[in-house]
Amino acid sequence: MQAEAGGKRVVVGIDGSPASYAALRWAVDYARMAGAGVEAVAAYDVAGGIGWSAPAVDAALDAEEARRKLGAEIRDVLGTLHDVPVEEHMVRGNAVEALITASEGAELLVVGNRGRGGFARLLLGSVSQQCALHASCPVVILRAPEDGRDAAAKA
Repeated sequence: MQAEAGGKRVVVGIDGSPASYAALRWAVDYARMAGAGVEAVAAYDVAGGIGWSAPAVDAALDAEEARRKLGAEIRDVLGTLHDVPVEEHMVRGNAVEALITASEGAELLVVGNRGRGGFARLLLGSVSQQCALHASCPVVILRAPEDGRDAAAKA
């Protein structure tokens, strides 16, 4: 992953959840003040990509679809006019590993407190908790807005 804006990077995890959209908006605002670029990192995995219990899939097609969705999410959340460079990184594999790797050399890692997992009562999700424990830089964990703003809402 490349450093933007003179080497300063803010990494943000995106997973399609309201908390990750809040994290993206916050990361862009912070990067603007810090004179940094933003690296938006999302992870995906291919069903049946490991083992042979699922039907065969086209991994290249799934990767392209995941990249397309990430770009669309970022445009929906930030709009097309923002003054901070945002690089999109779609990584195949585990979200925790992708974010911890991306945190190396970053100014900050920003994640939402809860993703799309099934344990809604938990204050922190497993990804945000593992990032807080293992990232190579400071970590900011943001909650989803309580006012019901959706992915397209602008900060």
